[in-house]
Amino acid sequence: MDLIEIIVLALLQGLTEFLPISSSAHLILPSRMLGWEDQGLAFDVAVHVGTLAAVMLYFRRDIGVLTLNWFKTGFSSAPNTEAKLAWFVVVATIPAGLAGLLLDDWIEANLRSTAVIAATTIGFGLLLGFADKTQKDGITLTHMTLMMALVIGLAQALALIPGTSRSGITITAALLVGLHRVEAARFSFLLSIPLILAAGGLKTLELANSALPVDWISLALGAAISAISAWLCIYYFLAFINKIGMMPFVVYRLILGAVLLVFFI
Repeated sequence: MDLIEIIVLALLQGLTEFLPISSSAHLILPSRMLGWEDQGLAFDVAVHVGTLAAVMLYFRRDIGVLTLNWFKTGFSSAPNTEAKLAWFVVVATIPAGLAGLLLDDWIEANLRSTAVIAATTIGFGLLLGFADKTQKDGITLTHMTLMMALVIGLAQALALIPGTSRSGITITAALLVGLHRVEAARFSFLLSIPLILAAGGLKTLELANSALPVDWISLALGAAISAISAWLCIYYFLAFINKIGMMPFVVYRLILGAVLLVFFI
């Protein structure tokens, strides 16, 4: 990989992991338009480590509070608010984890076409727009219920379908069940931590069993760029989302889906 490829792919990973715009749709474009080869397993691991570091750094206080309270009252008959939220993250992670174990190979073999990615980019983009337009004065995470968390978790399982966008579908579901925009985004980002950790762990295991040579400088650069871009993405997304809403991302998804349909199918 040359320097330009490293920068572009790491930026795409860092930004599209957390913006509701579909990472798989974006990763198609460089290879199709520029003829780039697959970046390889080692680079995938590196950029996953970068995005994981970014979200854990940004939410370090939340993670600390949730973890502490989960161990203090999470297993008692009266868990406090923070312990409940920690359980909600756990519960909402389970559907995607099970779906990944059961369906990942089938989805990889049958749903990774450009047509599917274009359709889901557009379709789930429209659903995000509907959820944002119909959401009024949403509730905070302190008033979230177990059923809400389960609905968001079931929606997250749909993100296995390329083009859906994990952050997009979880924010959509969170808005539909009544969460405020900022709270919906916060829960989506917290929910990303166990999944990115699991995905990165699986890729690391694959890499450990691979005999391919490793370009450590490229990996370190990719991890750093993805971490910085992901942290900035989270910061500015949470800072401005209540002012701009989701419609800019909906419009962007519609344009991106149309480009894929017109030029690559």
